[in-house]
Amino acid sequence: MSDLKRLAEAVLTFCNATEAATIELRKSIEQLTIEAKPLSGPAVVNELTFSCLTFEPQQGVKIGSYEVAYKATNIADKWDHALNILRQNNSTINSRYHGESYVFSYWLYGEDKIYRQKLKPS
Repeated sequence: MSDLKRLAEAVLTFCNATEAATIELRKSIEQLTIEAKPLSGPAVVNELTFSCLTFEPQQGVKIGSYEVAYKATNIADKWDHALNILRQNNSTINSRYHGESYVFSYWLYGEDKIYRQKLKPS
C-alpha cells in the first residue's frame, strides 16, 4: 500500500471519528439546554453601594415620601459607581433597581440626582 493511500485512510478515519464526536457533543448540549433552569434576572449589587450615599428626605404628591442624593453632596467615586449601575440597568421611576433583600428601590431622573424610596413589605 502506498504512503498516499495510507495517509488518505488515516485522514478519513480521523474525519469519521470527529463527526461522531461532534454528534455526541451536540446531543450533550441539547440535553443540558433542556435541563437548564432560566436565570432569575440580572445580578444585583449589594445595597451598601447606594446606602453609603447621603440622601435628603422629600415628599411628593403622587409618590409620597422618598429621598434624593445629590452629586454635589456625595463622594465622587461612590456617586459615580452607583450612577453607573443605575444607568446600566435603565433605572427609572417605572423600572426601579433593587434586589430581594433591599430596603429601598433606586432610580434616576434628571441630572446629578439619585432617588430612592422604601420598598413596601411583600
